[in-house]
Amino acid sequence: MEFTHLLEVIGDEPVIETSLLLAGAVDPADVRRQLSRWVTAGRLHQLRRGFYVLAPPYQRTKPHPFVVANAVVRGSYVSLQAALAHYGLIPEGTPAVTSVTTGRPGRWDTPLGVYEYRHVKVELFFGYRLDEVSPGQRAFIATPEKALLDLIHLTPGGDNSAYLQELRLQNLERLDVPTLQRLAEQAGSQKLQRASHRVADLVRAEAEMYEEL
Repeated sequence: MEFTHLLEVIGDEPVIETSLLLAGAVDPADVRRQLSRWVTAGRLHQLRRGFYVLAPPYQRTKPHPFVVANAVVRGSYVSLQAALAHYGLIPEGTPAVTSVTTGRPGRWDTPLGVYEYRHVKVELFFGYRLDEVSPGQRAFIATPEKALLDLIHLTPGGDNSAYLQELRLQNLERLDVPTLQRLAEQAGSQKLQRASHRVADLVRAEAEMYEEL
């Protein structure tokens, strides 16, 4: 396979899956050898086995980190600090893109950044949606309310008032308190239900503060 043919095959796809290149009458071993050569030559970045992205200046579309996160571990959605920062609910970005999965937890250090995956039970794998995160690119990401609950659930003592204060939550009007409490009840967790009430208090306190200004 020539590199120009690779560019034609993938078009504007931000992430390249080896399976896409193995369709038709091709020699799988030859395709994999060629991919390895292109990685060595700096034309491709390997995310993990079977997943690649084009290196600049060959990219037609710069892959959004959340799209990459979904691709690195199938059956995951972006959540926790990464999603909270995306929604502007915490004041700073995060060094890694954090996701949750019902599969194994793990960490992937890639040329595009660090991707971390936390395990949750199947019963807690809800509260996410497919959003457009960049023009023409969509990724599975937790709703603001579920991202916060996921973080609380996976953090020892995450329902404590002191921890919630440490998060320095902001723009709390972006949280839908009834949805937050409904999701906490759906999870069937006393910890999350306690936390949802404490977050509701923070939302009310912020709203009252702005009313006084």
